[in-house]
Amino acid sequence: MKSGFVSIFGRPNAGKSTLLNALIGEKLAIVSPKVQTTRHRIKGFLTSENYQIIFSDTPGIIQPQYKLHEKMMQAVRNSLEDADLALLLVDGSGNHEEDHAIFQSLHLRVPAIVVLNKIDEMSAGSIQIKEEFFRSQAYCQKLVKISALQKRNLHELIQAILEFLPEGPPFFPGDDLTDLPTRFFVGEMIREKIYELFHEEIPYHTTVVVTEFREKSTLTKITAEIVVQRESQKAIILGGKGSMIKKLGTMARQDIEQFIGTKVFLELFVKVRPKWRDNDIHLKEYGYP
Repeated sequence: MKSGFVSIFGRPNAGKSTLLNALIGEKLAIVSPKVQTTRHRIKGFLTSENYQIIFSDTPGIIQPQYKLHEKMMQAVRNSLEDADLALLLVDGSGNHEEDHAIFQSLHLRVPAIVVLNKIDEMSAGSIQIKEEFFRSQAYCQKLVKISALQKRNLHELIQAILEFLPEGPPFFPGDDLTDLPTRFFVGEMIREKIYELFHEEIPYHTTVVVTEFREKSTLTKITAEIVVQRESQKAIILGGKGSMIKKLGTMARQDIEQFIGTKVFLELFVKVRPKWRDNDIHLKEYGYP
């Protein structure tokens, strides 16, 4: 039996959350074409008779501009500390020199597999250039080429991971997929719909707090607060006569019902908290320890 912790690192939009979801076979991490969607460290457990791999999806590595960003980068550092293996995810359609600079800045103390993602969008020549470049780096013990979106070569990636994991019993029960509570994922599903429906600064100035999660015999009652920084942002999320928040609630409720397997009554409220992204008290209250 092999068991260990594998952390996924990379630039924003490299496909880390898509890869986690593809490996686990469940949607644990929200995804969006917009950058900086992931704010927390999200663990997913892949368990078989012979192994348990505890994957960690981490926020995209950025230069912090707010205390919220600092909390996000702390999640990256925490993932570095307990990892047995690092997956260094390369956006195949991006600038590999930028990826290289980020990987060097991690100062890894564990083995690393460079994972060249989005090969479905790359030419054979581009794949060869990036492959030769990363294979020559000291931090690269192995390189695997995949498409997380198309779930290509994931078996090869798992086999490569197992080469580096230590022997030992599983850390978590075999039926568990994560160690995070259901209400966390409910909040993330609501936040994902904000990324889908709103543009420019709105998603980045917004967070979601689930204030009530009550399971009844026939349905689950959920109340959540959408926190924004300005009254103008509140007006945009509400929409004319409440049209946008109604649409948001309908879309989120459908995903939540599919996730928890029961009917949901969802109430959404919008609250204004000026500069919450730079307020330690608010950040702690909203789940950013």
